[in-house]
Amino acid sequence: MAYGPQFTIRPRLLALVESIAALRERILGASVELSWIPALQKDTRTRNVHASTAIEGNPLTLEQVRALEEGRPLAASDQRSQREVLNYFAGLRYVEKHAKKKAIRHDDLLALHRILADTVMDQGTAGSYRTISVRVGKHIPPPAADVSGLMFELLEWWNMRATELSPVLSSAILHYRFEDIHPFADGNGRTGRALALWELYRRGFDSHHIFSVDEYYWRDRPGYYAALDAVRLAGEDLTVWLEYCAEGVRQTLEQVWLRVQTYNVKSPEKIVLRPKQELLLKLLRDHGGMSPAELWAALAVSRQGAMDLLRPLLEAGLVEKIGGKKTGRYSLKQR
Repeated sequence: MAYGPQFTIRPRLLALVESIAALRERILGASVELSWIPALQKDTRTRNVHASTAIEGNPLTLEQVRALEEGRPLAASDQRSQREVLNYFAGLRYVEKHAKKKAIRHDDLLALHRILADTVMDQGTAGSYRTISVRVGKHIPPPAADVSGLMFELLEWWNMRATELSPVLSSAILHYRFEDIHPFADGNGRTGRALALWELYRRGFDSHHIFSVDEYYWRDRPGYYAALDAVRLAGEDLTVWLEYCAEGVRQTLEQVWLRVQTYNVKSPEKIVLRPKQELLLKLLRDHGGMSPAELWAALAVSRQGAMDLLRPLLEAGLVEKIGGKKTGRYSLKQR
């Protein structure tokens, strides 16, 4: 039996897809210096790795993940956590290398899982479909004997029907159905998110590889799992899940737009935005400018903490201060 996803294109989803298309065109049309695209790609890859492994409980911080990617040793960290992170970096490189592959086969999925799950599985074998029953919260995935057939149907849909839909929708459908089948004994979450990213790459949606949707899922873990469960509660209707994922893509592109502007400033020193700095820029954009007191209250940091966040942004020309010492306000610098 062929796989056929069930969903309804409601006005909210249509509006999200249209908003995403406009944001994407703005990003791709921006005059980002080509010499800085690799740096932006590296930052995005690091964020993807941190978010996707953190969803599964990996304790390493974004800065620790960045250190591992750069080959810097971590003073205090267990080896398994480090191995999960390094595996995911390798998995993303595999996906990037095969981004243009027209037909994805079982062997491709098994190879990806073998990379991601190497030496970090609690049960089962890396690179092999499960031979045991598993349970994920309240969800009981299909019996092990059905996995290969169900994955064949999913791959057939992915290779032959997915292109009929927007990549925003097809990647979300692939993500859900993979997690629902849960084809491996362990490591399904990381693999499913990597496959969703693969679909965006394969369809040319993220041609520069600078989008990190997994950050959205990580920041909203309860909502992420609730949205997955909602599909089952709705009798496999994917409508709410597609709206959830589309909102995630929209928020991701808004963050990417901020990062693109950061790399596009005419400054000798390019900066990699920290999460708090991204929030700071978003606050300034949404409010049109804020006083120092308003900023550190909104960021829940001390005055000195706010200045530590602001200083690199001021030096890079992203933010400017208007007015005097007591009455001044910070705002995004108009360019």
